[in-house]
Amino acid sequence: MAICILHFPIPHTHLSTMLPLLLLTLLLTSRATNTPTRAATLPLQTLRLGFTSSPDPSITTFQPILVDPTNNFSLAFLRLDGSLLALAVVHVPSAVPLWQPRLAATLHWSKRTSLVFNGSLIIRDDEAGVVWTSDTTNGDHVSVTNGSNLQILGRTDGGSGPVVLWQSFDFPYDTIVQNQNLTSDMELASSNELYVMKLGADFIGFYARFNGVDGDRDQIYYMHRALQAKADVVPGGGPIYVRVSSDGYLGMYQNGSVPVDIQSFNSYQRSVPGIRRMRIGSDGDLKGYYWAGSEWVLDYQAITEPCDLPSACGPYGLCTPGAGSDACSCLDSNKTKAQPGDCSVSWSGDFCGAQDSKTAGFRVLRKAGVELPYKELMGYIKTTSLGQCETLCAQNCSCWGAVYNNGSGFCYTLDYPVQTVVEVSDLAKVGYFKLRESTTRKNKDTMIGILCGFIAVVVVVAVVVGGIWCWGSRAWKRKRRESMLLDEAKIDAPGPYKDLGSVQFATIELSS
Repeated sequence: MAICILHFPIPHTHLSTMLPLLLLTLLLTSRATNTPTRAATLPLQTLRLGFTSSPDPSITTFQPILVDPTNNFSLAFLRLDGSLLALAVVHVPSAVPLWQPRLAATLHWSKRTSLVFNGSLIIRDDEAGVVWTSDTTNGDHVSVTNGSNLQILGRTDGGSGPVVLWQSFDFPYDTIVQNQNLTSDMELASSNELYVMKLGADFIGFYARFNGVDGDRDQIYYMHRALQAKADVVPGGGPIYVRVSSDGYLGMYQNGSVPVDIQSFNSYQRSVPGIRRMRIGSDGDLKGYYWAGSEWVLDYQAITEPCDLPSACGPYGLCTPGAGSDACSCLDSNKTKAQPGDCSVSWSGDFCGAQDSKTAGFRVLRKAGVELPYKELMGYIKTTSLGQCETLCAQNCSCWGAVYNNGSGFCYTLDYPVQTVVEVSDLAKVGYFKLRESTTRKNKDTMIGILCGFIAVVVVVAVVVGGIWCWGSRAWKRKRRESMLLDEAKIDAPGPYKDLGSVQFATIELSS
């Protein structure tokens, strides 16, 4: 029997396009294999009015809903921490989210949650209600571009083609991708919502929200001003914006195509096989990557020295430059090695609610040889002594600490909970920090006090009971001894004297 084998050559240039589709097909095929009673449905390239979808309990990573024409990007249900759910535009080969909406409530991976398109994209939960909406009223369909931009499109009356009503590129999460603009009215915010990247008149700034989401109290910890080598920033000429170039740099622009600043990546002006992205991480650093076909390659890092990060060792941490993995220790203990979060819990608020806000609710911690990692970007007050600097903070209920430079007289005060400070050799740089007593510690002290009081009561009761027992025992022994004496002295006499039990009487009778 002759066997005929047909060979169809596949152009190499099509492999990169076909691979994500094969991955999606295998994912859905495996789902169908594991659950034979359910038919596998390939993700759509367009969502139409009336569409609705809920998460599949069998999915462990992400559930594709809508894909772009190249099958590299997908709008999907993304599974987080095993049981939580997020809606995201996902890079399919790596499962890395490139965009997420900021939800009004935490969602669980459950059939109670659904995505609906009725002109607006809506995420709702049976218990929490609507937790996010695109707020578009006349959307016709939804698609994802081959650059990962999720778009809601509507039809025009003239029939000239669809118009973009809403797009995810206008509402970035923690990431921007190549050819996506970040304008002055947008921001990138880390997933833990502690750090944001925003644009000023002629600079890029990173800000920390150590005291909650309050724009008036954000602390800037990184600034990059436009070098204006090829073009100038014109005052009043409009806001600036930044964009990741496919040529390997972050460009800053005002008007036109000539950048006013360029921050080059390691792969500057080199071709790379995949898409580029930049993300602000939960440590406050901005990093750039490109997709190399099987992994993301780190290509740019804004803050290269760990101790320059806004909170490298967590609250009340101490960072030693150049110490590598042993860089972190604690301000408030003898712990010489620590991980972020080991030194203290994260605090917020101030001390103004205490009965005596100048002294209540905290104890004082002092440390010589420290400075703040971003002091050049902070305001300061010039004082004549360390004592004066400390008094400024001690008498201010919204102040959490102060760092004083004895050489310059500069006093840097902190109106947010103390984070990591940097260890320096100059002992004339001294830190004064308020350390709030934790609820756990207070409860522990209270329990210890209650226990001590209980023990004291038990001891007192034991002494009283012991005393009563001793007294009763002595009385019983005395009566028993008297009874024994009477038994020994008892006389067997006739008549009415026979049962008399008085020792004295018995003595008299014998003597007579």
